[in-house]
Amino acid sequence: MTDSTAAPSSVRSMENARLSAPARPTTGEAVRVALACPNEPRDKAAAAESQPEAGPAESQPEAGRAESLPEAGPAEPQPGIGPTEPRPEPGDVVRTADLGIREFADYDLVIDARSPREFADDHLPGAINLPVVGNDQYVQVGILYKADRHRAYLRGVADSLRNMADALDQTLAPLPAHARILVYCFRGGKRSRLWADTLQTIGFRTDRLDGGWKRYRRWVIASLESLPRGFDYRVLNGPTGCGKTRLLGALAAAGEQVLDLEGLARHRGSLIGAIPGTEQPGQKLFESELLARLRAFDRARPVWIEAESKKIGAVQLPTALFESLHRARRVYSLAVPMSERVRVWNEDFGHFAADPNAMLERLQHLVPLVGRDEFEAWKALADARLVDLLFERIMVNHYDPAYARTSKRNYGRQPATPLPLPDLDPGSLATAAAALASGNP
Repeated sequence: MTDSTAAPSSVRSMENARLSAPARPTTGEAVRVALACPNEPRDKAAAAESQPEAGPAESQPEAGRAESLPEAGPAEPQPGIGPTEPRPEPGDVVRTADLGIREFADYDLVIDARSPREFADDHLPGAINLPVVGNDQYVQVGILYKADRHRAYLRGVADSLRNMADALDQTLAPLPAHARILVYCFRGGKRSRLWADTLQTIGFRTDRLDGGWKRYRRWVIASLESLPRGFDYRVLNGPTGCGKTRLLGALAAAGEQVLDLEGLARHRGSLIGAIPGTEQPGQKLFESELLARLRAFDRARPVWIEAESKKIGAVQLPTALFESLHRARRVYSLAVPMSERVRVWNEDFGHFAADPNAMLERLQHLVPLVGRDEFEAWKALADARLVDLLFERIMVNHYDPAYARTSKRNYGRQPATPLPLPDLDPGSLATAAAALASGNP
């Protein structure tokens, strides 16, 4: 569901900082400096972590400070996407070989050695979090460091070894001896090296991502500038409640390639699209999951997608994808009876059906757009618990005109194929999906 009142903003600044891989120290040296450096006061570390990623001056996340300590030997330049290297052309195939690793699915296990806080923000596809140092442990070591540096290092190394020992017993023990493992940390430094040395000593086939998550993040950004432009999109358009998401599900069940952006965003779009009990992913994780989905598609086959605004809740679509949707060669305009649309809203927004005034609180800022008298009419219906009438009136007097405006602006250059549906029952959706898949809607 889209909402023209949510103005799109710029996606984000590019992260083009070139990172260097320090020379490999001995295992003992790696252990001694495997912990996040506690020299900085805790409040400074937290401030650094809250900064947006914005190029060379970006601060490291707090646990990522472990990679900031000097190491012996000259620095070696990292391969990968950097400011002086050519960007992929539109539609280029995106390969993990550009990261110096195998395909993610080729690994039996992908270990993220960073803190749980960093892992929650974003991580490689399929990764599990086996942190060298946890969030609370980092705090305690930092406090102790101010009083006694030696004891802080003893405490920190002991914590890291216990964490790794627990992970070996609980997670790694069931793996076969020939298992292939990928390990990474923030910049491919101490934390991932400590894990890699341990795994190699055991005998596992182990790869370490040079440049770490930072390099992976640059790869994601560059890939999303090109890959989305290489697909033949079939766009399902139509006003709110007309069953676009349901039809995408039917297309997927019919074996078609479907990109469910609202599913990835964990949000139904518009001002009232938040899903109760479901937290949206952050922008970085959303983009990681989006790229993984795009890479799984066969570019020789069409990709079915729902028309969306630039923003879905708190996350934004990459510009390349957003622009590609508006250039799609085939757009289908769904139309269903109002009674079906109201039924869909009752199902999708059951929490607002139970508490319609809570929905009006979300729509309060629409007063300048729809007028005070119209909003008061909504409120009267909500107070009377006339939910079906309320839903219909909001659609007719706000969402339908908003859809007409955005549809004309975004898809007015090419004629849309009408797709009337008598209802949104599973049978009707399956029939429509089969007709679309065959090219005869």
